[in-house]
Amino acid sequence: MANDLETLKSETVEALAGAQTRAEWDAVRVGTLGRSGKLTGLLRQLGTFPPQERKERGQSLNRLRDELTVLIETRGQEIEEEALQKRLNDEKVDVTQPPAMPMVGKIHPISRTIEEITSIFSAMSFRVAEGPDVETQWHNFSALNTPDHHPARTDQDTFYVPSEQEGGEPRVLRTQTSGVQIRTMLDEGAPVRIIAPGRTYRADHDATHSPMFHQCEGLVVEENITLGHLKGCLVEFLRVFFDKPDLPVRFRASYFPFTEPSMEIDIGWSRKTGEIGAGEDWLEVLGAGMVHARVLANCGLDPQQWQGFAFGMGIERLAMLKNGIPDLRSFYESDLRWLRHYGFSALSPATLTEGF
Repeated sequence: MANDLETLKSETVEALAGAQTRAEWDAVRVGTLGRSGKLTGLLRQLGTFPPQERKERGQSLNRLRDELTVLIETRGQEIEEEALQKRLNDEKVDVTQPPAMPMVGKIHPISRTIEEITSIFSAMSFRVAEGPDVETQWHNFSALNTPDHHPARTDQDTFYVPSEQEGGEPRVLRTQTSGVQIRTMLDEGAPVRIIAPGRTYRADHDATHSPMFHQCEGLVVEENITLGHLKGCLVEFLRVFFDKPDLPVRFRASYFPFTEPSMEIDIGWSRKTGEIGAGEDWLEVLGAGMVHARVLANCGLDPQQWQGFAFGMGIERLAMLKNGIPDLRSFYESDLRWLRHYGFSALSPATLTEGF
């Protein structure tokens, strides 16, 4: 190899050894192999050599180019590894040490209550089903045996959304998660065992009502389902949720268009102290009933073969009762003091065995 080529190789090796950063390495690479690099310049000079010398020098330049390319790429990988190792050392955190500041993030009471409800019903083999917040009137009302003249279908009680098609029927912000039950039966048939937690919307706002709130509904459709199954399921849920193994539970006759018979479920409590499970008073906590035969038929199920029960509960209401929260509006005011007081640690999520 000619002296000038040896010199170029030694200079490049020395420059690579001195390159400590990606920018310095790139400068060496461009200065050697770039369009204006030293090796590129030597290759362009090949035409000035006699034919025999041109052949030998060309072979030498090609060998040198291959060697320098390997050296440069190897050094580039070394610089990347050194930079990564330095970053790992500089950013090393001792996870066994306590944090410099206490954790202030909390799980919102609504999210926590949904976790608890889901955990309890999951242990009873229920699964979570979901549906759209903006529903058709058929899914939200008609399929549930709710007639056109029902008060829930008026503008004073329900939020309507204009149809995307001119002259089409307005859609509705779902007033309940019952539409999820309808969609599940239509899509999957029977048997069904689901809960449907989610946001719902009604034109109401005071200390115990909100235009947007959360609800959890449940549905079981199987053969030979009876009222006894409904009672056993809800009594077990309420006693586990409130952590009261002997919680008094009362089933009181009521009316819902989508269930027959229908009932309200009350739990024992003390009006004076507000304690759940104590005293001689009763407090309504949810509604339930056997699925109406028309609802089953609307979903393509034979009421002579399939029976079921459904129930619904307000998540905020259960959270207020369990945690002693007096005003529903506080859930949505984003007051950090309130959230820190009523929130739950992110490191202690609800589990399947909680409360059992």
